[in-house]
Amino acid sequence: MIQSGMDPELCEQFIDQLERYVRERLIPAERDVIEHDRIPDPILTEMREMGLFGLTVPEDYGGAGLNTSQYARVVRTMAYAAPAFRSIFSINVGMFNSAIKNGATEAQKAEWWPRIAGGEIACFGLTEPGSGSDSAAMQTTARPDPEGNGWILNGTKRYITNAPQASVGLIMARTQKEALPKNAHVSAFIVPMDAPGVSVGSADKKMGQSGAQIADIILEDVHVPGDALLGGETGKGFVFAMKSLDNGRISVGAAATGYARRALDSALRYAIERKAFGEPIANFQLIQQMLAESETEIYAAECMMADVTARADRGENILRKAAAFKVFASEMCGRVVDRVVQVYGGAGYLAEYDAERFFRDARIYRIYEGTTQILQLQIAKHMLRDFAAGV
Repeated sequence: MIQSGMDPELCEQFIDQLERYVRERLIPAERDVIEHDRIPDPILTEMREMGLFGLTVPEDYGGAGLNTSQYARVVRTMAYAAPAFRSIFSINVGMFNSAIKNGATEAQKAEWWPRIAGGEIACFGLTEPGSGSDSAAMQTTARPDPEGNGWILNGTKRYITNAPQASVGLIMARTQKEALPKNAHVSAFIVPMDAPGVSVGSADKKMGQSGAQIADIILEDVHVPGDALLGGETGKGFVFAMKSLDNGRISVGAAATGYARRALDSALRYAIERKAFGEPIANFQLIQQMLAESETEIYAAECMMADVTARADRGENILRKAAAFKVFASEMCGRVVDRVVQVYGGAGYLAEYDAERFFRDARIYRIYEGTTQILQLQIAKHMLRDFAAGV
C-alpha cells in the first residue's frame, strides 16, 4: 500500500520551520540539556505543540500523517541538534506507532493514537539483562490471569529509551515456555507505566547523548486487561517488533546522517578560523581530504535514506535495506566524528569544544536498534535466502 503522506508543499514548509527551530532554539539549549541531563520542560511543551510526537499518526487520529520519507527528513533535521531532542519523540513516531499501525486492533488504535499524537511519551521494551536480539533467551513472562480476562507480567527490561519519562510501554513477553518457530512464543503488550507493579530504575549514566535517558523497567505481577495484548492474538509480538524495528533503524540512520552533517559543519568552521603557519588550516590538503571524505560519505548516506524510505512508502519489504542503511549511516557517522576530532587537533580532545561531544554521542548509533554485527548477519542471511529462492 502506497503511503501518500502530508501534502508535499506543507511538508517543505514544516521542514523549513524545523530548521529554524533547531538553529534558533534547540542548539542554544544544548548546554542546559548537557548540564541537567534532561530536556527543559518548556522545550518539551513546544515540541508537543509542533506535533512532533504524532508525526506518523494518521490525521484522523490527531497526527500529522507523514509517510516514511517525510518522517526520516524530520528526524535528520532534528538530529542536527543534540541527540536528546530526536530521542524523546522517536520511539513514538517510529517503533511504537509502527507496531500500532501493523498489529493493533481498531479499538487499540482509537485509544492510543490520539494519546500519542497529543504528546504522551512511549517506550519500547524488548531488550533484557540477558537477551537482546536473542528472543529465545527472553525471560519476561506473561501468563493468563487465573481470576479473569487479563494477563500478569513479570520480568525486567534493560536500556529502555525514554523509560523515565514514558507513560506507556510496548512490552515483549513470553506467552509460551518453549521457543517456537518464527518467535511465536513472544507476544506484545501495551502497558501503562503507572500500572501497579511497574517500576523504573534510575536513569543510567552514559558515555554520551546527555538528556536522552534510558533505564530499566521492572515488572512485578503487573496485571493488564485482555485488550492490552497487541492485536488481540498471542504469538505475534516479535513479528510486530521486528517490523517496527525497520522504522527504528531508519530513524537511527537518519539521526546519524543529520549528526554527521552537524559535526562536519563544525569542522569546516574550525578549519577556516584556526590558523597554523600563518594561514587557515583549511588550506592544507590533508585537512581538505578529511573534509571531502566526510562530505562524500554523508552524501552516500543521504542517497541511501532517500532510496529506502521511498521503497517503504511504496509498500516494499525493506528489512534488508533498512538494516543496510542503518549499518552504513551509523558507521559513517563514527568515521566522520573521528575525522572532526582530528581536524580540531588537540582542541578536539577537550570537553570545552564540540568535537569531543560529537565523538561520544555518535558511538551509540552503531549499537542500538541492532548492532552493526547483528545487522550484518541479518543482511547476509536474507541475501542467501533470496539467492536460494531465485529472487
